[in-house]
Amino acid sequence: MFDIIKSLFGIEKTDFAQLVAEGAIILDVRTKGEYSTGHIKGSINIPVEKLRSNLNKLRNKDNPIITCCASGVRSASAKSILKTNGYVNVHNGGAWHSLNRKIN
Repeated sequence: MFDIIKSLFGIEKTDFAQLVAEGAIILDVRTKGEYSTGHIKGSINIPVEKLRSNLNKLRNKDNPIITCCASGVRSASAKSILKTNGYVNVHNGGAWHSLNRKIN
């Protein structure tokens, strides 16, 4: 059942810690208010509703990017936006607190 839910949100079986070790950007797409209550150290905050107008902050389209949010829904949307705009190595990390445990 959980695998079905994960596939619906585009959450992958990925070695996120390895991606981070290789220089992946962690993109937190929650609101600034949500981000200020806690986030992954070193992550970039661009709310999903502002992502299209801030793609210039993510210049290298080949660099690995891991999206995250509160539950995985907005990060799945962000992944789709990035892929549509030519970013090739994008991964949905799901909920930020869960991703934080996976990479630390």
